Amino acid sequence: MLTSFHRVIFDAVLSAAVLVLPLIATSPAAAEVKPWPASFRAQQMPVTGGTQYVRVGGEGPAVLLLHGFGDTGDMWEPLAEILVKDHTVIIPDLRGMGLSSHPEGGYEKLAQGRDIAAILGQLKIQKVALVTHDIGNMVGYALAAQYPERITKWVVIDAPLPGLGTWYSLLSNPKVWHFNFRGPDVERLVAGRERILLDRFYNDLSANPAAIDEQTRDYYAALYARPNAIHDAFSGQFAAFAQDAEDNRALFAKTGKLPMPVLAIGGDHSFGASMQSELASVASNVQGAVITNSGHWIMEEQPQQAISIIVPFIEK
Repeated sequence: MLTSFHRVIFDAVLSAAVLVLPLIATSPAAAEVKPWPASFRAQQMPVTGGTQYVRVGGEGPAVLLLHGFGDTGDMWEPLAEILVKDHTVIIPDLRGMGLSSHPEGGYEKLAQGRDIAAILGQLKIQKVALVTHDIGNMVGYALAAQYPERITKWVVIDAPLPGLGTWYSLLSNPKVWHFNFRGPDVERLVAGRERILLDRFYNDLSANPAAIDEQTRDYYAALYARPNAIHDAFSGQFAAFAQDAEDNRALFAKTGKLPMPVLAIGGDHSFGASMQSELASVASNVQGAVITNSGHWIMEEQPQQAISIIVPFIEK
């Protein structure tokens, strides 16, 4: 049940009137909206053609967390709450998503990687450990391949990379129907029905849909109902995949395998152990891990399992 404090915040998101929002996400015990630790601050930071909403907290070695579609940076709160005790933790909302601005272009992952590097520069952070999920993996690869000296290690969670590994065979899987689901008529159909759309992903791509509770679903649906949010997800992030595939193949041909240690994590009801071989095609030092009783939504379905694997890898 939402407290009166959270109801005010939730209603503000629904009205799309919030410029600075308390940092909220799912707790490890139950997928419940809750405030972030007071040690985090948030700001809109300039990037090419717009701004990105960035949360920063803590002190010490830096860790950068990148989310994917169906979530925002809020998905990382359970992990960030642990890391912030002895790390500087940086959590952007990706371009055109969450509380970031909505430029029409710039969704190619190489461009987004450069924007993330610029954000780190503004924060005067030179090196980071990187943790990514879903589309965040794609932006993460673009960042790591263009700036390998800035990434100390990389945790990659449950999604492949455009143009690399098994990407082209994946395109025939009916579960990725949404990769080409875009256009003005689609946006008209989805408008006001964002919760229905997101439920399809949460239900179909999870091992236990109940792990993503009603409060969490409503919260993300409200963020994806903000003006231009669905447009930027589908006609921005997803529409760029074809160009991302070409860019990644050219970048890999130029730079070869990534040198930093990589931990590739998959849910046992999703990519599972195949994540290790997927990343071994682009990185030279890859460990694998499988989260049990989980689909794609690992930080919602099994956050404690994920945390118990990710934190030791980062701190090792």
